[in-house]
Amino acid sequence: MNKARVEAFTDAVVAIVMTIMLLEFKVPDEPTFKALAANMSYLVAYLISFLFIGVAWYNHHYMLTLTKHVTKRVYWLNNFWILTMSLLPVSTAWAGKFMAKPQPELFYFIVFLLWELAYALLSHALVQANATDHPEIAAKIKAMLPYRMNARPLFWVATLVVAGLILFVWPPLSMVFTVVELITMGIRTTPDSDRIIGA
Repeated sequence: MNKARVEAFTDAVVAIVMTIMLLEFKVPDEPTFKALAANMSYLVAYLISFLFIGVAWYNHHYMLTLTKHVTKRVYWLNNFWILTMSLLPVSTAWAGKFMAKPQPELFYFIVFLLWELAYALLSHALVQANATDHPEIAAKIKAMLPYRMNARPLFWVATLVVAGLILFVWPPLSMVFTVVELITMGIRTTPDSDRIIGA
């Protein structure tokens, strides 16, 4: 399968998702910062989701830049990853409007978990697609922090269950949890990512 076509399709969908999220932000009815503050919770949710997409795209782009093979399995798992990303506008808008309520924040958290699952499955598929002919590429994908985080499922599941339960006591935890993980993934990229992506 043509890797460039998969990358172009993915980039187009991600750009549309970001545009839809921005359009959800309502222009204040009055020319005051007080009116702007009325939308502050959505602005916070939007900024977190923007970070979400930025970090996700960077790591995704790194993997696709490395890979030599895009199999049918990789293609469909990439579509699953795009699907989870496309849920961000509605989850961001709902969580931003009702940031202190558990159900919208839980939905945002579930979307994040689905994205996490999609990313894990996709990265494993890319490792398998390259393992035989290009083991060095498979090794580089395995060295990525998101891959290593998902390689410890029991610890990860326990952390998510605890975070999910606390969410019902303090709903904004879903946003806090997302920010902490995204900042960690955004900072701790593989040493060669700038060189490979910028090439």
